[in-house]
Amino acid sequence: MVATVPRFPAVCLGLSTTLALATAHCASAAAATSPQPLLEWSLLNRNYLIDNDYRGADGNRPYRREWAHGLLAEVQSGFTPGLLGLGADVHGFAGYKLDSQHGHAGTGLLAADSDGGSVDSYGSSGGAVKLRLRQTVVKYGEMTVATPVFATADKRLQPEYATGFWLQSDELTGLSLQAGHFTAFKNQDSSTSHGEFSGYGASTAGSAISLAGARWAVSDQLHSALFVSQLDDNWRQSYLNLNWQQQNLRVGGNLYHSRDQGERRAGAIDTLAYSVAASYQRASQGFMLAYQKINGDTPFDFVGGDAIALANSIKYADFNGAHERSVQARYDFDFAALGVPGLSLMARYVKGWGIDGTHAEAGGAYNPFDSASGDYQPQQGQGGKHWERDLQVRYQVPAGPFKDLSLSLAEVGHRGNAAQGGANIERLYLLLQYPLRGSL
Repeated sequence: MVATVPRFPAVCLGLSTTLALATAHCASAAAATSPQPLLEWSLLNRNYLIDNDYRGADGNRPYRREWAHGLLAEVQSGFTPGLLGLGADVHGFAGYKLDSQHGHAGTGLLAADSDGGSVDSYGSSGGAVKLRLRQTVVKYGEMTVATPVFATADKRLQPEYATGFWLQSDELTGLSLQAGHFTAFKNQDSSTSHGEFSGYGASTAGSAISLAGARWAVSDQLHSALFVSQLDDNWRQSYLNLNWQQQNLRVGGNLYHSRDQGERRAGAIDTLAYSVAASYQRASQGFMLAYQKINGDTPFDFVGGDAIALANSIKYADFNGAHERSVQARYDFDFAALGVPGLSLMARYVKGWGIDGTHAEAGGAYNPFDSASGDYQPQQGQGGKHWERDLQVRYQVPAGPFKDLSLSLAEVGHRGNAAQGGANIERLYLLLQYPLRGSL
């Protein structure tokens, strides 16, 4: 799997990636009628340093720092000829510790050992078989998933994976239909598919997740998406997205509604969450403003590290607390205008307030019983507020023998009061990636 390179218009609306994905689905449908290579392969070298300084926690300054190197290989076959084509996708990963002192582990880069440190190396492999009929593909096995109601993350050395069925149909121009059912999960710092994805209170433990949806390119300017999902015995969730673009202006909105279901393992849930964002691109500069609101007594919860399409879900915080409101301002600059193609800068600030988690159902996942105090302790108190500042400089080699090699330096700061639940942190990311690709 090769990490994609975000461009400003595709990232500035939270999940205005819906627009980019819809366009890609149309392109893939057209490409499917032309001859395909027998095999496509990729090898991603990923060198990653994460440095966490948890400011003021328990009167101390807990510190976590890990440096590791990962190799991520993927081979995708074409399909056998005939009406019903057969193929397979396989992937393999190996991660190696470069630096992680005992007591400083736990960044998510490396698998944990039995003593609370991190292992020297770990790895995994997996794959999926696939069938194609015209422009419809069905897959079964271990795979990455990208939808607004369930999505595996790729934020550390190894991506997350899910095992199950996946269907995608691009029979109609501009319309992509998707559905899936997943029963096993591999975490980013694990070698096994017997893990669980956990949210703020819910978990995939003992549950399967199912989804169905559509992405529709209404016109060149207007794109939309509609999805529904169910995390068994936890919740049912629906999602609506609209994105409109006219020249350099984009406006987009995301809307979720989650309602408890079945055994209600996480407790009572009835949450409406939405975000709206507008961005404007002028020459080498991009500007974006966003507003986000959570209506409900519990946080807007999700499982799968990227399964949230709200505009203010950013590097550290999701700004998804019960009753929370948040605003974002973002600025992007492309140094190609100054004669340095491939160099970019991003800065953003998000402020959230009005959190009140004290009305979550007593005994549920968001307001559990605390035996030490003999009382219920909600995850979030009343009057919670916080902010996050993100700065990132990135360079990607635009041409030549090292084309697509990239170096990214990002710094994240997060502060808040005790009622909002998140840690005060200064986090540094240093990421060097070099993808190699080919076909047969």
